Amino acid sequence: MVTASATRTDAAHPVPAQAGIGLRAPHHREFLEQRPQIPWVEVHSENFFAAGGRQLEVLDAVRRDYGISLHGVGLSIGSTDRLDAEHLRRLKRLVERTQPALVSEHLSWSSVNGVFSNDLLPMPHTAEALAHFSAHVSEVQDFLKRQILIENVSSYLRFPENSMTEWQFITELAQHSGCGILLDVNNVYVSARNHGFDADAFIAAIPVALIQEIHLAGHTVVSDEDGELLIDTHDAPVTDQVWDLYARTIARTGLLPTLIEWDSQLPTLDRLIAEARRADALAGVRHARVA
Repeated sequence: MVTASATRTDAAHPVPAQAGIGLRAPHHREFLEQRPQIPWVEVHSENFFAAGGRQLEVLDAVRRDYGISLHGVGLSIGSTDRLDAEHLRRLKRLVERTQPALVSEHLSWSSVNGVFSNDLLPMPHTAEALAHFSAHVSEVQDFLKRQILIENVSSYLRFPENSMTEWQFITELAQHSGCGILLDVNNVYVSARNHGFDADAFIAAIPVALIQEIHLAGHTVVSDEDGELLIDTHDAPVTDQVWDLYARTIARTGLLPTLIEWDSQLPTLDRLIAEARRADALAGVRHARVA
């Protein structure tokens, strides 16, 4: 039996330029029984930080036939706090165990003085924040001994101190730190609607070579007397507007690994896979049977 602290030596499956799904606990049993014909899955890193147990057994079983992407939500890279050494240690142990093709986190912060918010809070887009975030990304990459991807997040307010656009910030971050970019197309659309900028301009401004993965998800529209606010909820199908933006994105970038995120109000596994099939259909991808 392989222990959680052991380092994997068996080869990991790649994450190809096709659509995968976010694999959540309610679908674990059905996924292992059906072994659907998709090439890769993404899991939230923190859900597998334990030193053993059923979660890790499931991940071991999945990784034998599928590519794995580890997506973190709790490292709080942008915080003024020091990076959590225990969090990093557990992440490194998981990376060594699973040998994922991709490891990612968010362009955000979630904590101050050790007190955590249950949200991915946006960064101010300033030179000082860029230097701070770049240093923390470099620290993470040095510790893991591998590149990570950083994802743009949805936002609902803008800082008056901003001296650059979000797309300038994330591009310079990748160029300074050597990280890759996880481009969340839904988040671009949500932020563009909330703040009144051109979503296509955001995407067009990022050098294609820096983008290594795409996320697609659903969002919620909230209306009141002040107008509409779009909220990134991950609890609904991808909207037609986001599908259209995705089609224009891959027309520019070419095929990239694309993840369907659906984290709450989960649909059936078949419905989730159908969303991935739609992404592949837009990209003209043909499917090969999983061995």
